[in-house]
Amino acid sequence: MDGNPPHIGASPGRIRQLDEAAINRIAAGEVIERPASAVKEMVENALDAGARRVSVDIADGGKSLIRVTDDGSGIAPADLPLALSRHATSKIDGSDLLDIRSFGFRGEALASLAGVARLAIVTRAEGEGAEIAAEGGAIGPVRPAGASQGTVVEVHDLFFATPARLKFLRTDRAETQAISDTVKRLAMAAPGVGFRLRDLTGGGTKGLVDLAPAPDLATRLGDILGKSFRDNAVALNATREGLHLGGFAALPTYSRGAAVQQFVLINGRPVRDRMLLGALRAAYSDLLSRDRHPAAVLTIDCDPTLVDVNVHPAKAEVRFREPGLARGLVVSGIRHALAEAGHRASTTVAAGVLGAMTPEPAAPRVYQMDRPSPGPRAQPGFADAAAPSARTDDLPAEEITPEGPLGAARAQIHENYIIAQTVDGLVIVDQHAAHERLVYERLKAERAARGVARQMLLVPDIVELGEAEAARLLTHAETLADAGLVVEPFGPGAVAVQETPAILGPVDGAALVADILDEIADLGTATAVGDRIDAILSRIACHGSVRSGRRMRAEEMNALLREMEATPRSGQCNHGRPTYVELKLADIERLFGRR
Repeated sequence: MDGNPPHIGASPGRIRQLDEAAINRIAAGEVIERPASAVKEMVENALDAGARRVSVDIADGGKSLIRVTDDGSGIAPADLPLALSRHATSKIDGSDLLDIRSFGFRGEALASLAGVARLAIVTRAEGEGAEIAAEGGAIGPVRPAGASQGTVVEVHDLFFATPARLKFLRTDRAETQAISDTVKRLAMAAPGVGFRLRDLTGGGTKGLVDLAPAPDLATRLGDILGKSFRDNAVALNATREGLHLGGFAALPTYSRGAAVQQFVLINGRPVRDRMLLGALRAAYSDLLSRDRHPAAVLTIDCDPTLVDVNVHPAKAEVRFREPGLARGLVVSGIRHALAEAGHRASTTVAAGVLGAMTPEPAAPRVYQMDRPSPGPRAQPGFADAAAPSARTDDLPAEEITPEGPLGAARAQIHENYIIAQTVDGLVIVDQHAAHERLVYERLKAERAARGVARQMLLVPDIVELGEAEAARLLTHAETLADAGLVVEPFGPGAVAVQETPAILGPVDGAALVADILDEIADLGTATAVGDRIDAILSRIACHGSVRSGRRMRAEEMNALLREMEATPRSGQCNHGRPTYVELKLADIERLFGRR
């Protein structure tokens, strides 16, 4: 014995052609991975047939029953046997696989289902209807049948012919959820089509999805993802060299704890494209912390010859002729749309505040850099520390009129939160979070225009770090210099801070270097230089912002509000948390029972 399992290296015998049943069962392993895969293929066929309404019925997570009914063009009786044979399709002409304009084109799905399940098709194209059945690869004759216009494809006992596959399926509940997700993705791809999904397990009827035809994608997304997504997403519209980006991207403050609301449609085809999902993440790189995930529905439309959809058996992946072009379009298109949203923050922030106004105690959320200032010190754009109680009572009325969207400052409370009055409510601003974003945007604009302006220290700050930390910091010396921070070695385990970003004014060199080391540890080594610079600029901005505990005068508070209104992305800090909360007067009145 050589230690190998008995089947490894065993002689396979003579080469022979597999029979049709074995071929279909092998194909089913690639095309029909689980019940949701079967639903996807069957619904795509319905959409390719021009259906305006599609109904899906399942039982036991799709394991015992999947029935898809559509009102499309139907199948001619003479074509029914071909519909159940491999690589027979009405979707493409000849052998042109570079001009795919339909969901299906491989001609494998129905043949695969016929090989591993009990399948029946009842259809009517023109004239009288017809039906055909198949079981475990054995195909029956075509028979006349009473049928309405369209097609009903019914699958019973999925994988009965390959029972080992059943062991790899998940629970009925998990498979049902996967089917529901599949139907919703296809509904996004076809907003004008009505969709219904019902669970018939145990003889009952439970509605899971019921979508009326929608006039546009925005309405359909509101029906699927909810009104909150629709209200807190910005429309995407960008074009580059034959590729058009559309869809919607949610505001950063509407982020999720997991990547559960990220969808990509390529020429109307739902796909899971890692490159584009990575581009989506990159577009929010300086707007969200690493544990938050953006919500978005991206649509990319282009000439079919610019994208290859024939790279995955289940057509779940695509390959662009110029992937860098597609990635750049997604990143720039999303960033531009979010910048145009200005200081806007998601409405869910205010809803969360109102919901939190209950007697139940909640533990405070601790954010990075939320520590009190060691004492009053100069801040860029702001005067020295103000009186202990910051109010606007002593200002003339014309100076506190709520002219801008963020209103006029009325007071500062707990030396961290600015209270501003708007025309129809009030705004609460986190001064540190808001100023952090403003400083960061200034630093980025400076770097893009002429490089970050630096100030040379008369006496360098000597920072003791230890040899390992000093070496790690000096490895990034060039990147740090691009961000406005010049550090040089100063003996074993120490560095000298020679220059700092001018926008920060006087800084604590040791504290700034400690922050930068934390950022370098988070970044690792795979981040691009530009992203590293932005990340370091973000950390510098956080370090140089108005701190919690910094008392501000009325004119300083109003200056901050006006700058927020003029600065893109100022509705959230660099970590993705909101910089302000807006409460409408009507909401406040409801809290006190006045409405």
